Amino acid sequence: MAGKNKLVIVESPAKAKTIAKLLGKGYKVMASNGHIRDLPAKTIGVNAAKDFEPIYCTTPERRKLVRELSEEAGKSEKVFLATDPDREGEAISWHLATVLGIDVNENCRITFNEITGAAVTKAVASPRHIDMDLVNAQQARRILDRLVGYNISPLLWERVQKGLSAGRVQSVAVRILVEREEEIRRFVPKEFWIIKGNFDNGAGAVFEAKYVGRNGKKDEPATEKEAAAVYDALKNARFTVKSLTKKEKKKTAPPPFTTSNLQQEASRKLGFSAQRTMVVAQQLYEGVDLSGEGTVGLVTYIRTDSVRSSAESVEAVRAHILEKYGKRFVPEKPNAFRTKKNAQDAHEAIRPSYMERDPETLKKDLSKDQYKLYKLIYDRFVASQMAPQRYTSMSVDIASDEGLELRAVGSKVNFAGFTAVYTESRDKAEEEEGVLPELTEGQTVSLIGLEKTQHFTEPPSHYTEAALVKELEDKGIGRPSTYAPTISTILERKYVERDGKALLPTPLGVTVVNILKEHFPDIVNTKFTAEMEDQLDDIEFGRKDWKTVLGDFYGPFTKTLETAKRHMERVKLPDKESDVVCEVCGAKMVYKTGRYGTFLACPNYPKCKNTKKIVDTVEVPCPLCGSPLVMRTAKKTGRKFYGCSAYPKCNFISREKPAPIRCPDCGGVLVQKFRKDKTAYYMCTNKECGKKLDNIHDIRQG
Repeated sequence: MAGKNKLVIVESPAKAKTIAKLLGKGYKVMASNGHIRDLPAKTIGVNAAKDFEPIYCTTPERRKLVRELSEEAGKSEKVFLATDPDREGEAISWHLATVLGIDVNENCRITFNEITGAAVTKAVASPRHIDMDLVNAQQARRILDRLVGYNISPLLWERVQKGLSAGRVQSVAVRILVEREEEIRRFVPKEFWIIKGNFDNGAGAVFEAKYVGRNGKKDEPATEKEAAAVYDALKNARFTVKSLTKKEKKKTAPPPFTTSNLQQEASRKLGFSAQRTMVVAQQLYEGVDLSGEGTVGLVTYIRTDSVRSSAESVEAVRAHILEKYGKRFVPEKPNAFRTKKNAQDAHEAIRPSYMERDPETLKKDLSKDQYKLYKLIYDRFVASQMAPQRYTSMSVDIASDEGLELRAVGSKVNFAGFTAVYTESRDKAEEEEGVLPELTEGQTVSLIGLEKTQHFTEPPSHYTEAALVKELEDKGIGRPSTYAPTISTILERKYVERDGKALLPTPLGVTVVNILKEHFPDIVNTKFTAEMEDQLDDIEFGRKDWKTVLGDFYGPFTKTLETAKRHMERVKLPDKESDVVCEVCGAKMVYKTGRYGTFLACPNYPKCKNTKKIVDTVEVPCPLCGSPLVMRTAKKTGRKFYGCSAYPKCNFISREKPAPIRCPDCGGVLVQKFRKDKTAYYMCTNKECGKKLDNIHDIRQG
């Protein structure tokens, strides 16, 4: 055995690079690039008649890699499977063990919550066997989703439109959006009026109070006539302070991030989609190249619904707070947070791996997205162990001689506490309370201004990504790893579209949800889906057998499926009209979807069979002939490129988008390129020139 390496297998090359640096000599670290085996893409891959036996196959793009891993494993002293510490990671390790001939009862599995030297060294020193309960929970989810998707989707293709899909979590997510849209459309606004007065406390301090009622009874004028009557009664009245209430209050620090909280806050504060958040978070977890140090993992594992932090990390952050903010900001005892009832508490909350790595010191080595998200995680963790914010809340009731009452509320921060570092955001902006001047009960105050304004009750808001993630979490639908791919899927399938930050169901999404509600009510039932998630948790913790759970689901499901096949009628989706006029018959062409994507067709088919490709025109002239450029898609590779609309007369093509002006130095073609941090710049395609420009708008050409 002397001289042999120990082989460590992880999922990604970035993670492999970070761990290889930490382990040093005597270890070889390789990446599996995710799953090496999966269910086949073109068939269901599950034998329901044989206890739901899955038919796994090595994915074609992994065959060469599997040979390389097998060869390296064969000459290694020991193989450690170090995939992510969750169900998916456990399943990847199980597939690796199966392919490499490793006994699942052998101590080959290592896990760590953060990629640091101490955590990785500790994991290597105490390997365990593969946890088949975790594997079976993942298998059950995968098979369950396959049984649903591969049975319902073909029915939707046949009766509605090709290319549609159905899934347990994605269909429920679309239903939530559809029902919110229906709620908004049913909403009938109600008129109400707000009357506010500005008052002087007698010492020159002005404050605002809002009309709330008469003689202790609440009143909100519902019409202009009612508002005018109150307004007239107030404008000449005399006012005194009827009552004054002061309360000392405190606001406690928020817990460190879970996956769901991180996605919500990154959406609100940074404008990140859930998918973008998880991609950047994964980079921070797996490792980022730091100047003079190589790759370093900066945050703990990013798929978790726990708010717990290790004792060592809490001690480190409290020391950081003491040094940077002072003793007043450090609570007497560490802050403790309660994890939600259905949360999986296997991992810590998301936090920085090293407190000494302040975001500002790393800014030069991080992309803009990495810096923003790392700072968000870092600041939230620091705030989580800080003292509460303390403030005085004040409420003043003012009454006229006739019993008309107005109320003023205000607050004053006495000690910033955790808000010196971090404040939580909300989907809806909250009205800020001002600071009230000194007042005493019985004091006379003077009305110096009065206004009445008309308002209408507002419908519920459209869901944003942040709000949808929160709703899915609150209803127990999906788990931390599923929120981002679920939202990406329903957007890609065109069931949902973005309108700014709002997620709106499309007519296609509404149609599919209505069909599923009629023929597969359990599949889009939030309670049923949440209960299924609980059963998957039961499998993970060894409380239920995975095949029994699948059997309990599949029996009733097959009966529902057969009934749907008999009774589901064909649905014709309305065609979306375009602005393109058919040159054959003059009708406005409509969008159609075929096997090669979306195209334009004449609505008068079969009388008129005219069709057109959808051309994405770019507002840049061809650098060779001046004709408009269009974006095209290569048939073989699917890659986008820019070509001249005058083809074949002009054969200009470019993979990068050309600029609307020529190079100011040589007259060559400028094209748009992007740096690692996604910022754009322009570069001359003339190799002898190669000029780079950050901004072409300041250039003036004669």
